[in-house]
Parts: sequence; C-alpha cells; structure tokens
Amino acid sequence: MKADKLCVLIPSLEPDERLPRYVDSLLAAGFGQVVVVNDGSGPEYQPIFDEISARERCRVLGYEVNHGKGYALRHGIQYIKDRTDFDGVITADADGQHTAPDTLKLAAELQADQKELLLGSRDFSGKNKNIPSRSRFGNRMTSGVFRLLYGKWLPDTQTGLRAVSRACYGDLLAITGDRFEYEMNMLIYFAVRKMAFKIIPIETIYLEENKSSHFHPLRDSWRIYKLLLGSFFRYSASSILSFLIDYAVLSLLMFWVFKDRPDITLLGIPFSFKALVATPIARLCSAPVNFLLNKKFVFGVKNSRGAVGRYIVLAVLCLVITTLLFGFLDHYVHTNVLHILLKIVIDTFMYIFNYRIQRGWVFKENQ
Repeated sequence: MKADKLCVLIPSLEPDERLPRYVDSLLAAGFGQVVVVNDGSGPEYQPIFDEISARERCRVLGYEVNHGKGYALRHGIQYIKDRTDFDGVITADADGQHTAPDTLKLAAELQADQKELLLGSRDFSGKNKNIPSRSRFGNRMTSGVFRLLYGKWLPDTQTGLRAVSRACYGDLLAITGDRFEYEMNMLIYFAVRKMAFKIIPIETIYLEENKSSHFHPLRDSWRIYKLLLGSFFRYSASSILSFLIDYAVLSLLMFWVFKDRPDITLLGIPFSFKALVATPIARLCSAPVNFLLNKKFVFGVKNSRGAVGRYIVLAVLCLVITTLLFGFLDHYVHTNVLHILLKIVIDTFMYIFNYRIQRGWVFKENQ
C-alpha cells in the first residue's frame, strides 16, 4: 500500500527531541498523516507537542492525565476511524527505536481490507549483540509461552511497530487493556480468531540500554503475563476439578464395583477389564462439568455455535486414546499408588493438547 494512503499513530509519554525528528522523517517518506497522542505528559513537554502540531499533515491529540499506552492507542484509532479516510494505520513508538525506512516496509506489505496484523520484528537471535540481555531473555520467553499456548511463533512479541488495514479498526477498539498489556492482548485477540500475522524484519535499535522506555519491568510484566497465562491458569483449575471428579468415579468403579473382574484380551492384546469400563464411565461424569467450566469460566465464550458438537468430538477422541492407553498399561500395574500415578501421567500428557484444541477450535468465537 502506498504511504500516502496510510496514517502513522504514535502514543507518546514525556518525549524528547527524537520524536520531532522521527515525525519529520515520516512526513518526508510521504505518509498521509502523523497522529501523535500526548498521554498526559505534563506542561513541561507541551513545547515538543506544539512543535509537532505546527507541521503540515500532523495532528496532536491528548489529555491531562496519563492513562497508558493501550488507552492512547485506542484514543488515536478512534480519531483515525471517525475523522479520516485512510486505508490503514501503522503504530510506532516515540523513543527512537523505529525508523522511517522500516515504517515504509510495513506500508509496502499492508493489503487494503485484509484482516491481518503486520509486526515489525527485531532480531533477538544470539547473533545480534546490540540487544540488552534482559530484553533478549524476556522477549524469547514470551515468544515461547505464546507459541505453546496459542500455536504461533512470533519472534518479537513486544514490538510497537505494527500495521493493520481499515478493516481492523473495530477490532483494535474492542481489545482491552490500558497500558503495555494492550499490545499483548492484541496478539492474543488475533491468534484466537485465526487472523493472519505477517512478520516484517526491521532494524534493531536500543539506545542507552533502552533507558528511555516507560516499561516498568515488574508491574508491566505482571500485567502482560496475567493476560498471556490467565486463561491457562483458569483452564488448570477447571482441569483439576474435572480430574478429581473423574478419578473419584474411576476409583469407585475400579476398586469396588469391578475390583474382582479378570483382565481380558482383545486382538491378542491384554487389557484391564475394569480400566476399559471404568474410564469411559468416569469421563462421562466429569466431561459435562469440564465443558461448562471451560466455556463460561476459562474462555468466556458468548457466541460459539457448534461448541458442544466440537467438544464431544474432542472428548471422544481423547477418551479413546486415554482408555486404550490406560487399559493397556494398567494390565502391568499391580498397586493402587501406581494406578494413580499412571492416570496422572496419561492425563498430563493430554493436557496441553486439549488446551490448544479447545482454545483454537472448540470454543472459537463466531464472527
């Protein structure tokens, strides 16, 4: 997409002289407009914003009290959506980490009316010696957790250089989070809805160990990981409760009802009869509880047509796998303690698999 069809949105808190320089470079690159949001910087920074506001094709928005980066981004998106007709927006940071050539890279890759998120991705590999060690570790860890939970490898989860077409304005306004967690919530929002990501390599710039950043390592990391892992922790609680119901019924059937039934052979393979019968009955008791908890409490789905059918398909598949596996291995187990450990190992094996499938398929939100 041509630069003059796009607007660049920059949230800014207590900027220095680098912000006007970056704005000038964007204007020289031909972008249609630059919108800067003064996120409650205070009166001593007003001259910088006045300098930017005086430039042609620039607009400065703002408010007196600091609300956070996420709030500033939504504030700017709302203005661009309501007051301009640009075909897309590129968000960028005000601290000198982004350049006009890199911003143009995203512009060139952005497609009109496409529901996708473009990410300007820095190089966090070990080959790049310009990155502070804490930034490299934090980004790599977050990328790994995101891949595990949402199935997408994003090499730079903390980049502020992002681009979307006008078709995504409503999505950006619907995303919650007023501070740095907004950008992580954006990634989760796009991943859960199976919207496309496009990774655009950009220059890696860290000035003075990134000292000018307003990111608070403890407070803002807590907000980010609370969002990233929140549904997983709720899923864990739901799974533990379901497991307790499942195992209570399983134990009752195996150790009391069917305790004297001999093992059987199917297709020449020995199986524990009591395990083959008790496992599906126990799962039928725990599955309805697990479904309701996951739908309402874990994933908070309001509109997911077909979720019951998809859950049944997944439950049956998992039931077949766990029943056959447990029935086969239980034939060789002769103590109650080992029965318990074996069941825990098998259920843990299915744990992450189930979360990923439920998150992305069973409880997907209908558009």
